[in-house]
Amino acid sequence: MNDSGPSGPRRELGAFLRSRRERLAPADVGLPGSARRRTPGLRREEVAELAGVSSSWYAWLEQGRVRTSEQVLRSVARALRLNADETAHVLSFVEHAVPAERPPGWVSRNLLSLVESLAPNPAAVLDPHWDLLAWNSGYAALLTDPARLAPKQRNLLWLVFRWPPARTLLARWEPEARSLLGQFRAKAARHPEDGRYAEITEELLADPDAVRWYSHRETSAFHPAVRHFRHPVAGDLRLRYVKLAAVDEPSHHLLAYLPDDEATQKALGALGALGALGALGG
Repeated sequence: MNDSGPSGPRRELGAFLRSRRERLAPADVGLPGSARRRTPGLRREEVAELAGVSSSWYAWLEQGRVRTSEQVLRSVARALRLNADETAHVLSFVEHAVPAERPPGWVSRNLLSLVESLAPNPAAVLDPHWDLLAWNSGYAALLTDPARLAPKQRNLLWLVFRWPPARTLLARWEPEARSLLGQFRAKAARHPEDGRYAEITEELLADPDAVRWYSHRETSAFHPAVRHFRHPVAGDLRLRYVKLAAVDEPSHHLLAYLPDDEATQKALGALGALGALGALGG
């Protein structure tokens, strides 16, 4: 279907597809090269042929002028040799008739009780913007007590990029920060009208690393992993990073850090006993 004008999400999808088309060489997809190419990457008509669609329709797709189906976007993703995370990002732009409701800014008593019961294991509740809605004493001791921060700074992206201790606390700060930014970019791209995403983006782009990675249009998806922390009080910690959706509050996610070895389990217990004394400064 050809619409009269591009919407924000469609423009973002088109820009993402164009960036991935431009990174491919003809040899990458089994096409002969040509010395007459003036711009990098594949031509639009080449991608259209590989995907089994018309060249004019694919041009409209990159211009943000059409809505499309999951089946067609999967074909385009295959033509562009997208990886699993990039394919999931593209498929997230399939438009649905009913818009999502705005998530509540509060946490139910049941979910709050669950977070508190996980202590001394760090745990928190996040909304779709990665804003921290609730946390336990273990989370405050591992990082910093979000209550010490300004309300708009109680956000996981802000902590990773704008809170200075994060770069030494996270042993593998760069790949983890880059992955989180990719997850955020994928989500924010689908909600250009959401002012909170815009606020967070503006704050993030005050960081040079975030600016560089954001300009590459990198996207990623959440993957469970073991994260290595170098805590100034508790020492080296190996924590399994678990993220769960709440069935009765589908817009909220429970984030928990579980010990991956006995030493970490003991260290978390000691850190929990220290309480606020073990927290890093804001």
